[in-house]
Amino acid sequence: MDSAPFVGSEALANGLVTRQQLRGHFRRIYRDVYIDPDSELDAPTRARAAWLYSHGNAVVSGLSAAALHGSKWISGDDDAELLWAEHRKKFDGLRIGFDELLPQEVETVDGLAVTTAARTAYDLGRRRPFGTAVARLDALVRATGVGVHDIARLAENHRGARGIVQLRAVLAVVDAGAESPQETRTRLALLNAGLPRPQTQIEVVGPDGRVFARIDIGWARWKVAVEYDGEQHWSDERQRAWDIERQHLLESLGWTVIRVSAMQLRTDPWGVSARVRDALRAAGAKV
Repeated sequence: MDSAPFVGSEALANGLVTRQQLRGHFRRIYRDVYIDPDSELDAPTRARAAWLYSHGNAVVSGLSAAALHGSKWISGDDDAELLWAEHRKKFDGLRIGFDELLPQEVETVDGLAVTTAARTAYDLGRRRPFGTAVARLDALVRATGVGVHDIARLAENHRGARGIVQLRAVLAVVDAGAESPQETRTRLALLNAGLPRPQTQIEVVGPDGRVFARIDIGWARWKVAVEYDGEQHWSDERQRAWDIERQHLLESLGWTVIRVSAMQLRTDPWGVSARVRDALRAAGAKV
């Protein structure tokens, strides 16, 4: 990550800017940490701003660490997160934790002290609501390749920590195949309904021997596919045309395709699961 054009007390002390210029021409992120107003304040940039605020004394953690490790779906509007034992003050836009942190749970990313991918997953899996925690870990595991066993092994070093029971439940359903939080929520809705654990990103080969489709969620054994329709499936005319052709090809190969929208998932997850259950039964699955 390229360093953002931050300006702070050091520039002020060295006479590079005046206090009036600092307040009038730069955007304040944290105390003594300002940024060029034309710069994008994404999650990695906010993480760096928080670390600069700590004068390098803190360790970037939580969502901020996940963003630095390459996780998607993290907004720059989310609070930055640090582990900083010496600091007890609260600050808007910044969450500071004081949990035990072992030396092997810290690494350097783009010059910043950051919790390792496994430690980051450990923190996120304990502290968020269950569904959100699974979505965050799906994204982190996908971005970093950190193994579920690595996270579980790290947790063994913190027995008795708050949230460990939830973390174990989260790790039991994490899947790096999820390409978006909505795909994670779709998968969890199916699992909550008692359906068999589905596969993710199933490659389907056409009559010519080439892979022509990857199914978001499904069961290859019974040829039942569940596809989440994001906004691009409706707003992009070419994408929509391909979706129609793709579904026709899948059905010609014996697949049953069930499409799920955000509204259906939000308002009637049990109805979605019932449709999928019916399709699995029709295909011979004992559910």
